[in-house]
Amino acid sequence: MSITAERKTALISEYAKAPGDTGSPEVQVAILSERIRNLTTHLQTHKHDFHSRRGLLIMVGQRRRLLDYLKRNDAGRYETLIQRLGLRR
Repeated sequence: MSITAERKTALISEYAKAPGDTGSPEVQVAILSERIRNLTTHLQTHKHDFHSRRGLLIMVGQRRRLLDYLKRNDAGRYETLIQRLGLRR
């Protein structure tokens, strides 16, 4: 369900704005999106896992808040990020 350390490092290096950048909204959204994808596939198999479903909803809300922050402060970065991640909005 969770992402591996190698995958997380790859996501950080791919979305980081500068070397060593792990806290920018782009990196955080990318990591959350990967975790959401993994948890979604888990929940398709285990339909009655309601505790994990709650965690998924919390992650989706956190990603939404980060995307709203990014859209408010820099719409260009927001647009490029949602295109790179393949998000609908």
